[in-house]
Amino acid sequence: MTALDAAPDAARATKRHTSVGFANVLRSEWTKLRSLRSTFLCVAFTVLAMIGIAVVMGVRWARQSGSLPPNFDATNVALSGAYLGQVVVGALGVLVISSEYSTGMIRATFAAVPQRHTLLAAKAVVLAGATVVLGEVLAFASFGIGQALLTGKHAGVSLGDPGVLAAVFGTGLYLCVAALLGFGLGAAIRHTAGAISAYFGLLFAATAVVNLLPESWRNAIVDYLPLNAGGQILTTVRVKGGFAPWTGLGVFALYAAVALLIGFLAVGARDA
Repeated sequence: MTALDAAPDAARATKRHTSVGFANVLRSEWTKLRSLRSTFLCVAFTVLAMIGIAVVMGVRWARQSGSLPPNFDATNVALSGAYLGQVVVGALGVLVISSEYSTGMIRATFAAVPQRHTLLAAKAVVLAGATVVLGEVLAFASFGIGQALLTGKHAGVSLGDPGVLAAVFGTGLYLCVAALLGFGLGAAIRHTAGAISAYFGLLFAATAVVNLLPESWRNAIVDYLPLNAGGQILTTVRVKGGFAPWTGLGVFALYAAVALLIGFLAVGARDA
């Protein structure tokens, strides 16, 4: 065999050696995710937040003396744990990628999977799948617990009531988007503390900053903030001037998409 004949065979052999199937990368990343202690801690805290707050809020309103407010939202009461749960899953999203940078394991990961964008996509898919399943299970469980506690006050609602099923189902998606936002920031910043700080700043500090602006500017911006936009999916009582539930969740998802895009660009442009 001549050198010219051997060259294509050598190239194909090299490609087979360096190319890793996406399914194999998914399995590897799922193994990583479920074997990390931080994953179990984040899951435990999310369960505690969602279920615990549903119980506390349900009991609190069930024992409310007198009549309930006219705009009382029994669905949001049961799903209030998502406001704390988003903090935990966002931190988990950051840790999925930043922990490998902090320990130096990312070099071994890139050596095993040279296609960096494929690796990052697999991490995102595994994280999204895990958090959406966890989020949906906890959302429906929290809703059921909350409505059971509110039954004595005759304030409970059912999934068949207007907007309720969308709110409960959307809560699981909301938590998934929050995790992906954290993941995107973690990939872009690569430092755990920095990425978590950026995540908190984007969700919470941005609202405080906007509140300092002149009222006309504030009113024009406030609905587009990630927390205000995404939070519309968690309630069945509409805020005047606010986004519709799915539109608000879509705006929140755009923040996550931009963070992911920046993370993908950073991973391909910078050394490990």
